[in-house]
Amino acid sequence: MTSKHPREPKNGAESVLLGLKRAGVDYLFANAGTDFPPIIEALAALPADEIPEPVTVPHETASVAMAHGYYLVTGKAQAVMVHVNVGLANAAMGVINAASDNIPVLVMSGRTPITETGRMGSRATPIQYGQEQYDQASLIRDVTKFNYEMRYPEQGDALVSRALSLATSAPEGPAYISLPREPLGADIPESAKQPARQRPAATPASPDPDAIGQLAAWLGEAEQPVILCQRGDTEGRLSTALAGLAETHGIGVAEPFVVRNVMPSDHPMFLGYDPAAAIAGADLIVVLDTDIPWIERFHAPSEEVRIVHIGSDPHFARMPVRNYKTDLAIGSDPVRAIEALSAALKTDEDRVQRRKTRLAAEIAPRREKMSELIAKGADDPIGAEFLSRTLSDVMGDDAAVFCELGVVAGAMELKGPNRMFMNVHAGGLGWAFPAALGAQLADRDRLCVACMGDGSYIFSNPVACHQISEALNLPVLVIIKNNGMWNAVRRSVVNAYKDGAAAKANTMPLTSLEPAPDYLQVAAASRAFTARMTRGSDLRAALEAAITAIRRERRQAVLDVRVAVSDSY
Repeated sequence: MTSKHPREPKNGAESVLLGLKRAGVDYLFANAGTDFPPIIEALAALPADEIPEPVTVPHETASVAMAHGYYLVTGKAQAVMVHVNVGLANAAMGVINAASDNIPVLVMSGRTPITETGRMGSRATPIQYGQEQYDQASLIRDVTKFNYEMRYPEQGDALVSRALSLATSAPEGPAYISLPREPLGADIPESAKQPARQRPAATPASPDPDAIGQLAAWLGEAEQPVILCQRGDTEGRLSTALAGLAETHGIGVAEPFVVRNVMPSDHPMFLGYDPAAAIAGADLIVVLDTDIPWIERFHAPSEEVRIVHIGSDPHFARMPVRNYKTDLAIGSDPVRAIEALSAALKTDEDRVQRRKTRLAAEIAPRREKMSELIAKGADDPIGAEFLSRTLSDVMGDDAAVFCELGVVAGAMELKGPNRMFMNVHAGGLGWAFPAALGAQLADRDRLCVACMGDGSYIFSNPVACHQISEALNLPVLVIIKNNGMWNAVRRSVVNAYKDGAAAKANTMPLTSLEPAPDYLQVAAASRAFTARMTRGSDLRAALEAAITAIRRERRQAVLDVRVAVSDSY
């Protein structure tokens, strides 16, 4: 909150911290280094209610993922600060993930002192020579919307405000500021002091009425239109608008390669998550804020099918190669586009009924097949489908699941939007656990679940994440889907060389994680509730016991679930 008479910062560090709070940042996720003394001193000196709350995070990748998870459940951008080039290198994977998912986060790193002597903050240790780079920002420049280096102490507030306004303007994404020790520690001259100016995010774009009219005409005459949507807004407004449009006009909706679920699982127009099945026979496809609607090599529709792309950046300019057919590209906030389309669209009732009848005939067999797979997975070893459905049955209506090669989306029964967050397409593994921690920090009463493969659990730096969970009293539920290997790698090899030597080998090279460590002992070192599952019949009771430990004892819980090796997930 900005007061009428904001506190005047004394130096660069205070300018940065006060500016963060004025810009709406609640938490500073930090992994400190020798460039931090001015920041740490300012944190101690300034009133706690005028600066973000500092959160100590013992690994940089986790710090960015926590900010990522926090945003997904609140819609509020947060800040991260890491140590010079080495800390930024560790944080880079998290920044890549944030860029892929359009997550606004302000990443700041120290910069080794520029001067050798004569100034407060001049070099004092050997590493401050060894860590100097010609272009530190190059580590993350390719995946940030803004990057700059602070030069003078009075710039802190203004740089923070500008970076966050750009990060939170659509299409959202991370921003970066480099903070050398000299301007952080230097006093702000009287002549350079000026009132703080806050910069809000740009307002969402509205669609061109003529383009909406053209799309409405095409939709009105289509027999088999399909909308593909990969993610929604943090408030769930797109889900409401899209569900209403689909129900009124009999339009199928699918979520291929989903990253944030949009539709309730039981919506009568919901086609699931398979792009091939969704677009088979379609005569009009609307690609709504979806960077990867299908894989061209396998699923591309025929040239006769009209394809419309809608989004704040419908061409996804950050992607060097993305050559999907485009008959109409509408630059717009997705919610505003769907609302405008709902107002403009008129569909003959007979056509609507034909569409609904056809969709019902398509959806029923899909759900029956999934029910069969779920039932089959109740045997030993446990199937991924059975694990996913059992989890959705016990987690309630409000829980959030952060999935990283863990749950099967089509097996879940999700009551509404933003219940399932999948690993982003950048593929930076180890994201789900710390993202769940960030979400738990945002809402301590909400059940937050990280469901991840055993390989992803290792990537998450579990010792660091369990320490964060205990230290900050963030009792998340972690489910390790344990198949003893990097199964995604194995599947890719089998798909490429089905009859090859690797597929026939007893142990495929570079895929096995055996002998596996006892993951539960890692969690137990931070006094977590733990249980190991090998039988499907025990799974529900174990999940309920874990949730009870979280609710009543405020303890984190970890389940090691041995699952069958799958050629599909």
